[in-house]
Amino acid sequence: MGKKKKQAPKKQREFVFQKKNYIFLFIGLGLIALGFILMSGGGSDDPNVFNEDIYNFRRIRLAPTLVLIGLGIQIYAILLNPNKKKK
Repeated sequence: MGKKKKQAPKKQREFVFQKKNYIFLFIGLGLIALGFILMSGGGSDDPNVFNEDIYNFRRIRLAPTLVLIGLGIQIYAILLNPNKKKK
């Protein structure tokens, strides 16, 4: 007859990221969303009237900077290894 194979105990599935990674991911996502919210608006209802608000500091400098910082935090969160031991 056939030999019975010993079954190894099943390993519990682990998440790819740890809690620290997810915290940074959500912070980055929040900054990206905030940047896009700050970029919105500034249009004019009448196409014959030009609205200077589309060139203010918030839409030209602040909002894109927040989006880029958020993307940088996202990259950091993906590359972060929370299990790395400090010497």
